[in-house]
Amino acid sequence: MGTDTVRTPPADGAAERRREQRGWCFYDWACSVYSTSVLTVFLGPYLTSVAESSADADGFVHPLGIPVRAGSFFAYSVSLSVIVAVLVMPLVGAAADRTGRKKPLLAGAAYLGATATTAMFFLDGDRYLLGGALLIVANAAQSVAMMLYNSYLPQIAPPEQRDAVSSRGWAFGYAAGSLVLVANLVLYTGHDGFGLSEGTAVRICLASAGLWWGAFALIPLTRLRDRKVTAREAALPGFRQLAATVRDMRRRPLTLAFLLAYLVYNDGIQTVISQASVYGSEELGLGQSTLIVAVLLVQVLAVAGALTMGRLARAYGAKRTILGSLVAWTVTLAAGFFLPAGAPMWFFVLAAGIGLVLGGSQALSRSLFSHLVPPGKEAEYFSAYEMSDRGMSWLGPLLFGLTYQLTGSYRDAIISLVAFFVLGFALLARVPVRRAIADAGNPVPDRI
Repeated sequence: MGTDTVRTPPADGAAERRREQRGWCFYDWACSVYSTSVLTVFLGPYLTSVAESSADADGFVHPLGIPVRAGSFFAYSVSLSVIVAVLVMPLVGAAADRTGRKKPLLAGAAYLGATATTAMFFLDGDRYLLGGALLIVANAAQSVAMMLYNSYLPQIAPPEQRDAVSSRGWAFGYAAGSLVLVANLVLYTGHDGFGLSEGTAVRICLASAGLWWGAFALIPLTRLRDRKVTAREAALPGFRQLAATVRDMRRRPLTLAFLLAYLVYNDGIQTVISQASVYGSEELGLGQSTLIVAVLLVQVLAVAGALTMGRLARAYGAKRTILGSLVAWTVTLAAGFFLPAGAPMWFFVLAAGIGLVLGGSQALSRSLFSHLVPPGKEAEYFSAYEMSDRGMSWLGPLLFGLTYQLTGSYRDAIISLVAFFVLGFALLARVPVRRAIADAGNPVPDRI
């Protein structure tokens, strides 16, 4: 987006800055429920069941006349939503940088996503096309909103506070996701006592995530404020700014090499997160309550895992710790291939393995990338980082869906994702990070 938009916050009073920071953290509290309850737990298995009820005798549905195996429909919808987000993000980002009016754009994206999520209450019967359309809108809106949300961080916090503020927002998100999942678990497991069918309970859980998102988004939208932009910051629109940033990155090939490695293995991580519930329900025959407990386990252990990996990084360096986490991801997926059907305890063990490496591998990757960003270019490099992250994360769901489409086996689909971690490991291992940090013009830490 903008070339180096507002690298230090304006001279606000300390109290006003703290108020804005707290408001910023609440957007994570608002939107993370969508990622946890909708995308990770409920929508995959439920939309797959709706598609299967609409399938022909061979197990295929035909959106727009295209034969698609019903079990692949959710994965394809996730992949398409990411493509839509990547096309929209540069345009919205350029508008935000050009006008300085991020807050109305954030509000538009947030409430579009919240409305689409709330409308999932009407996803019943054979309405799989409605479910796919709502997923595409909600997921793309979430991606655009997160880009705008993240771009506030350099404006509301000076460099020495950004790690703490960012971590606080991340913690808010995990706390909200866990809290709402507990409520979902109560409703889902006790749906008979509430006079609800299982499907209606699921649809209420889906819609409640949208209502939560919309209600709590009011807090950041009340407290965040727009900044004026200079003519220099507004100079490049849309994809031209992204192209300019990529050209600048090409002068720092080691930074670009790290980014490529991250994009590959992070695509694998994002796909595991979005497809694990489908694997658990369709291949392992596990009930929705088991899946909810497993995701709760992931939420709790992700925090502990991130703290542990942070300590490991201080002892062994961030690069080695990330490489170790990629080995752990590979072993976890390989173990997932052999999980016996109908055995919740082993699925909980798999969830624990994912949780222990999930938060740390992503947090350390962002931290390591921050050392590779030239001084004065933090905002534009992290904007490209966010867009590139979203831009690659359609490949994993596509591979997952294609593998299932060709083989009819979710076990084959889940093991296909090992390729992302193996290739990401190989690419990261080749990056000389100490030289990359020096080439970016930053001081090289004693241990990295």
